[in-house]
Amino acid sequence: MTTSYSRRQVLAGLGAAAGAAIAFAPPSAAATTKPMRGIFPILATPYTAAGGVDFEDLAHQVDFFEKCGAHGMAWPQHASGYPGGVNKEERMHGMEVLAKAAKGRKPALLLGVQSTDTEHMLEFARKAEELEPDGLIAMPPMEAKSIEDYRTYYRALGKLTKRPVFIQTSGGTQGIDPSVEFLIGLAREFPNLGYIKEEVNPVIDRMKTLIHAKPAVTSVFSGANGYSLTYEMRFGGDGDMPEAQFTDVYVAVWDLYQSGQKEKARTAFSSLLLMLNQMRQFAGVPQYMMKKRGVFKTTVGRDHNGQRTEVRLKPDEMAEIDWNFEAMKPYLKA
Repeated sequence: MTTSYSRRQVLAGLGAAAGAAIAFAPPSAAATTKPMRGIFPILATPYTAAGGVDFEDLAHQVDFFEKCGAHGMAWPQHASGYPGGVNKEERMHGMEVLAKAAKGRKPALLLGVQSTDTEHMLEFARKAEELEPDGLIAMPPMEAKSIEDYRTYYRALGKLTKRPVFIQTSGGTQGIDPSVEFLIGLAREFPNLGYIKEEVNPVIDRMKTLIHAKPAVTSVFSGANGYSLTYEMRFGGDGDMPEAQFTDVYVAVWDLYQSGQKEKARTAFSSLLLMLNQMRQFAGVPQYMMKKRGVFKTTVGRDHNGQRTEVRLKPDEMAEIDWNFEAMKPYLKA
């Protein structure tokens, strides 16, 4: 208690802006000590042969990510099958499973709390707060009517927690994209909203503008499976949130580049691009690779209507995928 009180005293002396940042946060919400920087893969959602969520394999992914050297992880997001891939009860239980599995592990855990509107988002956010993850992530509301609805939604989230909150710029109402000025304004009002996952075109130009807005903006990530990862690192990007199946290779590219071994990073990135090309050619590569790598038991999935699906690649398609996967072998850790 004494240490906590002294910290409040010190922070109170830093000025009105810092005081405001503390005022809106519940005292029970502890801030993360893990850096929000690096490779934060999106956890895929595994399913049993019958089509139910396989919570055992969901937790197993945390082991996989830690072996791969991931700096963080997030669930559920688009690459997890959201929306439609899991129902409300499965999502709530999945958050509990991941919070337990991630406790004491190196990768930071971000729990996705997005929903159709502010009321439903807050329901997921309150549940996430109980589980004490390292941070949250939220797409915009899908039933918003205007950018002001986005502002209400994120302000409510900023008031609920003082954990880092990543604003994912895609996934909201079609035709309503948050401008960089909107994002910077939110970050100035709520410092814990200064974490951005940028996915709105022109992505690169927007990322550069957000990076130039530091320190109001804290961290700028991208998604889209890191197709521009080396370029983003060149101009100061803080990380990427790719799909799960090649996490160790993404980490190799990141770590090599950050340590100044840029030619080696380029070579590793080349092997990654081969497999990203396979994903454009053949449907089901992520599920196939997660099973091939021993992370998942099945290649069963769900479509966005919640209906069971299963990957059924042809023998020649699997042979092509496997042949290109060989180029990744020097970078695999799990």
